[in-house]
Amino acid sequence: MGLFDRFKKGLSKTRERISAGFRAVLPFGRKIDDAMLEELETTMLAADFGPTTVSTLIDIVRSEWKKGKITETQEILECLKDYVIAKWPEDDRRIKFCESGPTVVLVAGINGSGKTTSVAKLANHFTKAGKKVILAACDTYRAAAVEQLTEWSRRIDVQIVKHKQDADPGAVAYDACDAAVARNADILLVDTAGRLHTQDHLMRELGKIQKVVSRKIPGAPHEVLLVLDATIGQNAIIQAKMFSEHVNVTGLVLAKLDGSAKGGAVIGIRDQMNVPVKFVGLGETPEDIEPFDPVQFAEALFSTEN
Repeated sequence: MGLFDRFKKGLSKTRERISAGFRAVLPFGRKIDDAMLEELETTMLAADFGPTTVSTLIDIVRSEWKKGKITETQEILECLKDYVIAKWPEDDRRIKFCESGPTVVLVAGINGSGKTTSVAKLANHFTKAGKKVILAACDTYRAAAVEQLTEWSRRIDVQIVKHKQDADPGAVAYDACDAAVARNADILLVDTAGRLHTQDHLMRELGKIQKVVSRKIPGAPHEVLLVLDATIGQNAIIQAKMFSEHVNVTGLVLAKLDGSAKGGAVIGIRDQMNVPVKFVGLGETPEDIEPFDPVQFAEALFSTEN
């Protein structure tokens, strides 16, 4: 299955919600007017683009229409696609690998977001790309989290550094850094404890882990990826803002996109935060994660085909 087809399949629930709306609002030959733009606005709000983003998109379409640059309904879809694609320059979406030594990637998120599963998917993705990956099981507070990551490591055949449940996460990170250097790993993926912004003790632990890896490996962490649950739509933006107040989030992993009817939130997240989506989860298996491609995303999202 090609990347476009994977995005199209993963966005099927979102597309079911909005493609029928687009077909109804933008049939070929329909005259463009303010009433039609209002219907288009309602369709995008239903897909959880968010009011701020929808207002911006409608203003852009209206401006282009008034200037005579948009004269047909299909050109409206092309205008929307162009807006989305321009939001994600390629350099923004790349993982920033360090030139020498292991690249340390901290992965954060609340429990239930799909964080640990996303860590495993990322490990599998990088391994398939020829990278040597080591996992650090620093989520020592959640019951069975270490066991869950251990089972994933076995399934995808990557090494893991772990301690017992309730162990000091900083100590796990310390040992994992030593292991990553000693074993010439390319990437150290650090699974941190799921936390809310109100859980100050866990936020302090996250800060502690960052300090540990920065002392052990120059420039680390090189990436801090925040996993967000796509099914919660606009609430994901609230979570992302809260985390950004405590840690320097460099990228987002949007999990469970295949189970969401709110895929439009991807655009809202980018509009309201200066943090790019770098990966999206599109299914249940270790292979079901893809680097975010705005071109394929826009084509799949705004397609009016069944």
